[in-house]
Amino acid sequence: MNDLTVTVIQQPLVWQEPEANRARFEKLITEQAQNSDLIVLPEMFTAGFSMDTQKVAEEEDGTTRQWMAEVAKVSDAVITGSYAVKTEQGIVNRLVWMRPDGSFEYYDKRHLFRMAGEHKRYEAGDKRIIVELNGWRCCPMICYDLRFPVWCRNNDDYDLLVFVANWPAARAYHWRTLLKARAIENLSCLVGVNRVGEDGNGHTYSGDSIILDAQGSALVDPGSEAGVYTATLSASELQRYRERFPAHLDADDFSLT
Repeated sequence: MNDLTVTVIQQPLVWQEPEANRARFEKLITEQAQNSDLIVLPEMFTAGFSMDTQKVAEEEDGTTRQWMAEVAKVSDAVITGSYAVKTEQGIVNRLVWMRPDGSFEYYDKRHLFRMAGEHKRYEAGDKRIIVELNGWRCCPMICYDLRFPVWCRNNDDYDLLVFVANWPAARAYHWRTLLKARAIENLSCLVGVNRVGEDGNGHTYSGDSIILDAQGSALVDPGSEAGVYTATLSASELQRYRERFPAHLDADDFSLT
C-alpha cells in the first residue's frame, strides 16, 4: 500500500439538470482537484435525489459514464459518484468507479430509501464490490447503506470505506455519528461525501462530508461549506494501528443470505 490522496467535492446540485451539474464538477475538478488519486462526488450527482426516473435515468453507456471516463483521464485519478441508470432489470442508483484508463467497476445501491419511495422507483443491487487503488482495497457504498452495519462489515477485505450521499440536514447527526462508527468498528479509513443546498422537493442538505482515519479522527471536516477538500491517507498509520489494536481477530463469523 502507498499513501492515498483523496478529494471530496461538496456542492449544491442543480435539480434534474445533468449537463449543469457535470459542467460544475468538471470545472472544480480541473481547477482544484489535481494530484489526487481518488475524487469523490455525491450520490445522484447529476440530478439530485430525484424519484422522476423517466427524466433523470441514463443508458448504461450514456453521457455521464462517458464524461466520467474523460474527466478521469484528464485528471489522472479515479472518479466516483452515483447516478440513475437504466438496465435490463430496471432502473438502479449506480455508483461508477471510473479509472483514468477508461476501465470501470460499478455498485448498485442495495438499501433503497423507502421513506422517499426509492424502493418503488429503483431496483436494489445484490452485491457489494471491492476495488483496488494504490494497494488500498476500497469498498464503495451509497447513502442509506450506512445504516446497515452487517452490509458494511469489514471481513478483512477492505482498507477504505467510501460513502456517497444525499443525506438531508434533518438527520445530519445520524450521518456524522454512523460514519465515525463504521470507521471505528471496521478498523478502516472512511470517506463520506454529501451535498449542500436545497433540492426540488424542498429538502435541505448540510454537507458534513468527511475523511476519517481508522480511529474516527477527521482529516477533512468542512461542515456546510461548499468546496473541494483534499487529504492524504497514510498506509503506514493504518497498518500500525491494526497491528496495535487487532480487534478484527475477535470478530464473529457470519454470512449474508
